[in-house]
Amino acid sequence: MVTVIDTVARELRHPEKQNRPDSPVLRKPDWLRVRAPGSGQYNETRNIVREKGLHTVCEEAACPNIGECWSQKHATLMIMGDTCTRACAFCNVKTGLPQALDQEEPVKVGRAVAEMGLNHVVITSVDRDDLADGGAAHFAEVVRQIRLQAPNTTIEILTPDFLRKDGAAEVVIDAKPDVFNHNLETVPRLYLKIRPGARYYHSLRLLERVKERDPSQFTKSGIMVGLGETKEEVMQVMDDMRSAGVDFITIGQYLQPTRKHAAIDRFVTPEEFKAYEAIARAKGFLMVSSSPLTRSSHHAGEDFAKLRAARDAKLAGR
Repeated sequence: MVTVIDTVARELRHPEKQNRPDSPVLRKPDWLRVRAPGSGQYNETRNIVREKGLHTVCEEAACPNIGECWSQKHATLMIMGDTCTRACAFCNVKTGLPQALDQEEPVKVGRAVAEMGLNHVVITSVDRDDLADGGAAHFAEVVRQIRLQAPNTTIEILTPDFLRKDGAAEVVIDAKPDVFNHNLETVPRLYLKIRPGARYYHSLRLLERVKERDPSQFTKSGIMVGLGETKEEVMQVMDDMRSAGVDFITIGQYLQPTRKHAAIDRFVTPEEFKAYEAIARAKGFLMVSSSPLTRSSHHAGEDFAKLRAARDAKLAGR
């Protein structure tokens, strides 16, 4: 069921969307139904997140995989607060004017990762257009603190686009995460409707710059389908990603957070996702995750191991 925005709450989660007409809600097909969370390990992960005063994109973005991931001690930590300066039509993260950065957050994140005993961690953030560097230095410090406090943990970051923040991306790249992820989210034609604060070719160029500056870093990007894109447009995005050197592509079904968000155009079938996976592999991606419930950080640890093995096999075959 889609959550309706609570207009009685003292603080609106999406104030910019209140005057939009309600979008129609489509009934989810059986292949998108997931079990409600509630295992003992799920509760343990939740308690650590609460005790450390951290935010997760699992909760803020209402991810359908939260029960599975948290039960396996995997959480995607969201830094720089819980309020985003952008108002993308697909996203459930709260929007508005953020608070000042918590200067202790990098240390807290490092401790939490160590305490959870994670082999692989994903760190993402809200967009912080209010900061001169978009939060790049803070992002880099989080990576450094994880390296310091959990040296055996591999690190994947899912970053903003750092639009109009000269030199910011380089600061994050130079922190040397194992995987640099930035999602293109949708096809170029739909950007003004779905991702109005971003620019498709700027995001594509960001991914390309990662490979230019540090070829050893894996790059990753994802898109949602079911927003009105065509198969041909999805294949063009694949080609654009490969031209930018992207190693890993994720493709998942868009799920409408509330009636005020962009409407679902259709539910893409599991068979179509399998076809997208075959096409992407044929185009040369080292790793592909394409399914209705695929999300950027779903099975990230397992996928990182497969990604590394795929690159090793490719290098050995040369």
